[in-house]
Amino acid sequence: MSDTITPQLFAELRKIPEARCNDPFAILGPHKDGRSRCVTAYDPGAVEMSAVVEGKAHPLDPLPGLQGVFRGKVAGTKPYLLRGKAADGAEWEVEDAYRFGPVLGEIDEYLLGEGTHKRLWQALGAHVREHEGVEGTSFAVWAPNARRVSVVGDFNLWDGRRHVMRRRGATGVWEIFVPGVGEGAVYKYEIVGAHGEVMPLKADPVGFGSQHPPENASVVRDIRGYGWSDKGWMSKREAAQSREAPISVYEVHLGSWRRKDGNRPLSYVEAATELVEYVKDMGFTHIELLPISEYPFDGSWGYQPVGLFAPTVRHGPPHEFRDLVNAAHKADLGVIIDWVPGHFPTDAHGLGQFDGTALYEHADPREGFHQDWNTLIYNYGRREVANFLTSNALYWLEEYHVDGLRVDAVASMLYRDYSRKDGEWVPNKDGGRENYEAIAMLQNMNIETYGQAPGIMTVAEESTSFPKVSRPVYDGGLGFGFKWNMGWMNDTLEYIKKDPIYRRHHHHQMTFGLHYAFSENFILPISHDEVVHGKGSMLGRMPGTDWERFANLRAYYGFMWGHPGKKLLFMGQEFAQAHEWNHDAELDWQMAGSGLHKGIQNLVRDLNKLYTATPALHAKDCDPAGFQWIEANDADRSVFAWIRRGGKDDPEVVVLCNFTPVEQPAYSVGMPSAGTWREALNSDAGLYSGGDRGNMGSVTAIDTPSHGQPASAQVVIPPLSAVYLIKD
Repeated sequence: MSDTITPQLFAELRKIPEARCNDPFAILGPHKDGRSRCVTAYDPGAVEMSAVVEGKAHPLDPLPGLQGVFRGKVAGTKPYLLRGKAADGAEWEVEDAYRFGPVLGEIDEYLLGEGTHKRLWQALGAHVREHEGVEGTSFAVWAPNARRVSVVGDFNLWDGRRHVMRRRGATGVWEIFVPGVGEGAVYKYEIVGAHGEVMPLKADPVGFGSQHPPENASVVRDIRGYGWSDKGWMSKREAAQSREAPISVYEVHLGSWRRKDGNRPLSYVEAATELVEYVKDMGFTHIELLPISEYPFDGSWGYQPVGLFAPTVRHGPPHEFRDLVNAAHKADLGVIIDWVPGHFPTDAHGLGQFDGTALYEHADPREGFHQDWNTLIYNYGRREVANFLTSNALYWLEEYHVDGLRVDAVASMLYRDYSRKDGEWVPNKDGGRENYEAIAMLQNMNIETYGQAPGIMTVAEESTSFPKVSRPVYDGGLGFGFKWNMGWMNDTLEYIKKDPIYRRHHHHQMTFGLHYAFSENFILPISHDEVVHGKGSMLGRMPGTDWERFANLRAYYGFMWGHPGKKLLFMGQEFAQAHEWNHDAELDWQMAGSGLHKGIQNLVRDLNKLYTATPALHAKDCDPAGFQWIEANDADRSVFAWIRRGGKDDPEVVVLCNFTPVEQPAYSVGMPSAGTWREALNSDAGLYSGGDRGNMGSVTAIDTPSHGQPASAQVVIPPLSAVYLIKD
């Protein structure tokens, strides 16, 4: 035994088997003892231990009273292995994790400490790598108030004494390289909190993979080296996602779009074929996925995520999610994912009280607890937390080539008094209700994502009239590319569910949206939120006989696609699913292929194709120059008529909608010019299971002014229908 063990050193050595050592690299591994190299090792399962250098074993002495602690001199400077022997005679050889230097460099350390590491995932998390000539996995986690952090897993029998991590100065980051650990290893962090308490085992906040729920450990995933083949899409993405582009989004909950054998969810690989082919055939331009960041509870649909950096394993590992994105891009489809920076669940393995303190959340429940969802709210004013979220947004865009982020529940982030009574919230520094810190985080997120990942789009689900949501940050805006038009959605759905006999009294609900239609870059959303929680299906909202319900829905979709704004439908709405969405079962696909349901599906497909092919219907979705009312006040007949315009050389489109079950056989309407106007779409066509009434393919406008237009025409508008006319 070495005779240089001082009482002070012995006291430190005692902490190792007692799991109280918070600086193991100062004790374990190789250290100079005078002019010699002394190796200290710990393995609670060993009764004998040697350091093996080039095949030669150098016995290490067991330290009395310290079970599993061994120490001895090892000649030379070459790397060594630890050879252990158990009481039953079993032997093993392993690399000593404590002989390796740090993985994180000085630049990482500086940026982590400053809270400005744009690509946080490259520093933190579990990374399969070669380090100092040895294969293994480096682990790094932020836990600034912890007394000790250990990585535990199957590879060390979930024993927090075996791989205590190295603290990196003032950054609050702990790290360790564990040799021999690789892809698929299951792990968590064992943390001794600020007050000496052992926390529940924590999943990795920056982990790239997770176990299948209800198991909740992190899984080592090697996300390097995917062979992307989407260069064609990426080169034209910016144009395909601009305000002037046709954008029609198919919103999907991947777990219930289709189910396979035994009612299992579709895999990413299966979706790469089946979902992509379907969306392409239906004429949509984008797939939007409900959150695919790992989440513990199926019933949250992903909106209560724990693993923000891990594609949910419900559908496969990370590379297979890339397969889905890659396949979509090769089909010229964009992929948007729902992103949830507004809150996180209180699950014990998650971010709550991560290091024994309110680290990611606020300590004050008036700021840090979400009453509506029983979740925790991020502390956006803490630079490391804001950096965590901003970096996560960039992660999905860079590592997975995702084309856009739809940010969930933005309104709940913008206001400190969101869904709170007086006395239940803390005002900002000026005494107001705006959450300055959340606003700054969202602005910075948009600056970074648009700056670092050209051509992407961000979309805000924001339900209030907060100003300039989709205006640049330099102009005082939040910096989003688009905003969901929740007001339009609520007003028009209220209108369409009414019996046509009463619609004349609510005519303004269909026109009011034009008063603010160009104040933001809007997407018109009929999302998953409209077909859950007892709201029924879109078809179930429609009044009248069975035929009239389908006709109402066709007319509504015709109104929507002709209205300024990009489009979004949730899955199942495109074929008028009769039942409310059930996240535990697949859509009612047997409906889609028959009868009136097939008619709706055909209509949505043709609306998408007409919208995409006709610049007047999309090029000025966000520009008041692209819209003009012809007739906005015919409440008695519930008729609406307007003009859509694109560039100066693009043919104009006239859209007419009749929301009564009474045909208008010769409706006199002003037209932008005389001549032949082709009936480009009629929602009453037989192809759409309508009554096949219309204008025999075209109408002729004559030089008789009407409705403020230089020409006019007599148009047949079938009952409960939308008609599109394009100048030949």
